[in-house]
Amino acid sequence: MSEVPEGVNLPTLTRKPPRPTVTLTLTRDGENGVEVLLGRRAESMRAFPGYWAFPGGGVSRTDHEGELYVQNSTAVSTASIVAVVREMTEELGVVPNGNMVSTIDVELRKRILKDKPAFVDALKAASIQLDTSFLRHISSRTTPPFGPVQFENTFFHLHIGEQNFEPTTEHQTEFTALEWMTPAEMIERWKRHEIRVAPPVVTLLMEVERTLKHFAGDMSQTAQDLQERQPGRRSILFAHGVEVVPIKTATLPPADHTNAYLVGDPQGDFVLIDPACHMREEMELLAEAVDRHHGELIAILFTHSHGDHIGDMDLLREAFDVPVWASEYTSKSVHCDRILVDGERLQLGNQEWTVMMTPGHHPGHICLFSDAGLVAGDMVAGIGTILIPPETGDMDVYIQQLQRLKELKPHLIFPSHGPVIPLPDTTFAYYIKHRMERHQRVLDAVGAGLQTIPEISAKAYENTPNAHIGLAQDQTRAHLLSHERAGRVQQTNNRWSIGGV
Repeated sequence: MSEVPEGVNLPTLTRKPPRPTVTLTLTRDGENGVEVLLGRRAESMRAFPGYWAFPGGGVSRTDHEGELYVQNSTAVSTASIVAVVREMTEELGVVPNGNMVSTIDVELRKRILKDKPAFVDALKAASIQLDTSFLRHISSRTTPPFGPVQFENTFFHLHIGEQNFEPTTEHQTEFTALEWMTPAEMIERWKRHEIRVAPPVVTLLMEVERTLKHFAGDMSQTAQDLQERQPGRRSILFAHGVEVVPIKTATLPPADHTNAYLVGDPQGDFVLIDPACHMREEMELLAEAVDRHHGELIAILFTHSHGDHIGDMDLLREAFDVPVWASEYTSKSVHCDRILVDGERLQLGNQEWTVMMTPGHHPGHICLFSDAGLVAGDMVAGIGTILIPPETGDMDVYIQQLQRLKELKPHLIFPSHGPVIPLPDTTFAYYIKHRMERHQRVLDAVGAGLQTIPEISAKAYENTPNAHIGLAQDQTRAHLLSHERAGRVQQTNNRWSIGGV
């Protein structure tokens, strides 16, 4: 991604109110202490594919229709109670029954999975007996402003004591596995990068673990304390040693934020990547994140020098008296105290990150790679698209670098725009295929005798009718200039032809 190309006008992003969602933190007393039920989401799911998460989902219109039939002893909407109970029937095949769960009829569950209103019909007919009096509301969190759609999630909790409930993945398609884990076990597996865990789940279970220790392992007291305190979101942890702070920037819609990252040992040295703040409020957000970090900030690092990645240096120096690291090319735009080179290893406490020079989008573009994943800058995006600036970018080089990054098989991708990318291999494969096909379509259009950028662009993008004309022509020029550098095409008086013709 980059700034909007000169002369291209794009619509302003209109952010809608957050959509309501619910999740259930279901706990029990296990042999080694309190355990929590987590499910591994199928890789076909749109949100957090392959991640471990709590059961739950969106609050639907149907859930509002069921409000008359469910008791609510919490401070949140009754529709949210209906939604979390319905999600329990769909994903786990049970409903709350006081301080335990009860299995529902399999055929009824199948009907509900097929048709949500069947749940309300069952409530009306009293085909489902439930008692929601032990459900607790323990937290509410709004997802970060990574994209145009945000979610307001209500976290419910139910503790079933020593009840032996072993759910299966039968009938539903959201989870490929369901497993009881102690919060400490889940956190340790996550720290070792063995499993992917949704960021709000990580931070909430960290809070549960801390509170359990305070109450000597008593989950009832822990839940009551959480209900009273309502801990909100503080850190957004994409992985162990990777915290993100979204910063409002003038970037390419639909994105309107750039991700600043705190990367490194949570107890040791770390760096601040792409602090793109131009307003004091944004700088204060970064300063708060740095202040609550248990390690030591040793540098600011820029992935590249596009304007939506470089912040106001006076503001940054006011907040952070640390050296600036970047590539040699980026050092032409901002003063750098250390020039980073390809293959260089950064020891950040007990974490090691490797510098990778990845030109194509930008001549001095840098990525960082470790066991945690890939800080990808603008090589790929979690929302929107990546533009290759015609004059300073190179489409051929960009595609080559995408192939290089794909071969690393990173655990996760941490992009500069949008949420964490959970399936790196799939994402890189899509980007490579898409860019190579467009690259060839541009070349084929010239080979068919089309000579001007509007003509070539219209042909190359005819399979993408909703593409913005201005962006399509800008990227067509990027493709053409890359082909020209490779000798495949040539231009004379702004008219293009196959090279050598």
